[in-house]
Amino acid sequence: MDDGNIVGTLDVAELALLLFFLFFAGLIFWLRREDRREGYPLEEEDGRLLPDGGPLSKAPTKTFILPNGKGTHSVPHPDDRDPVDIAAKQREPFPGSPYIPTGNPLTDGIGPAGYAQRAKWPDQDRHGHNRIGPMSASDAITIAPLSKDPRGLPVVAADGKTAGTVHDLWVDHEEHVIRYLEVDTGTGTALAPMTMARIWGGRVLIDAINAGDYAGVPQLSTAGEITRDEEERIVAYFGGGYLYANQERQEPFI
Repeated sequence: MDDGNIVGTLDVAELALLLFFLFFAGLIFWLRREDRREGYPLEEEDGRLLPDGGPLSKAPTKTFILPNGKGTHSVPHPDDRDPVDIAAKQREPFPGSPYIPTGNPLTDGIGPAGYAQRAKWPDQDRHGHNRIGPMSASDAITIAPLSKDPRGLPVVAADGKTAGTVHDLWVDHEEHVIRYLEVDTGTGTALAPMTMARIWGGRVLIDAINAGDYAGVPQLSTAGEITRDEEERIVAYFGGGYLYANQERQEPFI
């Protein structure tokens, strides 16, 4: 030990360097497996799974405890795969060609109308209460005195026609902001994302979809509450309108 070596020519510095390389190699192996929890296993566009890529292409199952007594969820899980049986077809017959809807483009889940498979329960706060709900059901949030209250204002759609009247506001009780406008169409109600609305000249302008499209807005399964999945589909419905509501929007600018 007088020369600083532990065994033969192996000294402390070499041992520390060797342990570092072994640790780093193990870390890379662990990280490459951990990032296989979402989007894996890899698959072709038609849903066929790609061949197994070896130990680096697999992640051990991990179970997460969901908040507010919602049970557990394990990933990766075969039920998490997106369905491939959708109302769409490829524009050209080669891999990577874009898909175009073959049915109702606002609900087919294609392009800007695409949506994710989210939970079938409402988004909740840290106390287990529903975060989003109609303002009429609570007196905890009010419209600021200097702000324009959109309730009672007509809703003008992309085609310039009146789609209905704002009947109620759906607010986020955690963030204290308006999330959705409840529009009374005369034959029913529809929720419209507040982020796509603009209050101007005593009207609410929503240029995402046409007035006739409000009849097809996804409806709520339970009155007075909105699930995460319903939020996803409603926003996708309006988002899809920016491309599919009118034929002119699907054509190039030049």
